[in-house]
Amino acid sequence: MQDSLLLPRDFLKSLPRDLQVDVNDAAFALSRGPVHQECGSQVGELLQRLSKAWERSDTDSVGEIGKAFTGLEGAISKSGNGPAFGRRLIRAGNYFKSTGQYAQGEFQDIAKALLALGEAVGGREAPETDISTMPRVLKFGTLQVAITPGKAFTGAAIALVFGFLSWQLAAAVKNIPESSLSYANDNALMVAASLRGTLLAMAYSCAGLSAFSTVGLLVLGFQAKNKE
Repeated sequence: MQDSLLLPRDFLKSLPRDLQVDVNDAAFALSRGPVHQECGSQVGELLQRLSKAWERSDTDSVGEIGKAFTGLEGAISKSGNGPAFGRRLIRAGNYFKSTGQYAQGEFQDIAKALLALGEAVGGREAPETDISTMPRVLKFGTLQVAITPGKAFTGAAIALVFGFLSWQLAAAVKNIPESSLSYANDNALMVAASLRGTLLAMAYSCAGLSAFSTVGLLVLGFQAKNKE
């Protein structure tokens, strides 16, 4: 495990976009949910550190964290959390395995190490997991939201309504003729014109973002529905 995480300098930062996504998925699989409760505080903290290093594409930190795995044997055997720890390693290993051959096969070496160590500590249920059937998850810091058809379509409906209201607001502001308003002086006129322009820009931007979000959530919803 330690040797597989010793990668060439800046290896992770030089990855193509699709492989960076795979690494982020593996990082998320490694630390998602109550990792400290399932694996113990010491092991859970190490898994979170490794996950964050993968997400930051910090190759040097990944190698340093890998060295700490050699001291985990006692902590795992005493805590009895080996199976939970192993399942996380196997889930992450499956993501690395799915990347195929890249460069000198570094990711396949990581996959073999994760899968072998995961099985060695008792994580025997996870190898049956098919990555393609796992629900997609959006991650916002510590918040994790699984994408289901119901959630995606509900979000699309909310985005559509919000976009419609934003567009109506912009249209209402635009339809107010400037000649119908009276101002105390020229300075007030300039401030009012500036605020009017800012409000229009914000309303149209919100409408555009809502339209984009609606389309994106609909696509995610249909993809999730097809998986089911």
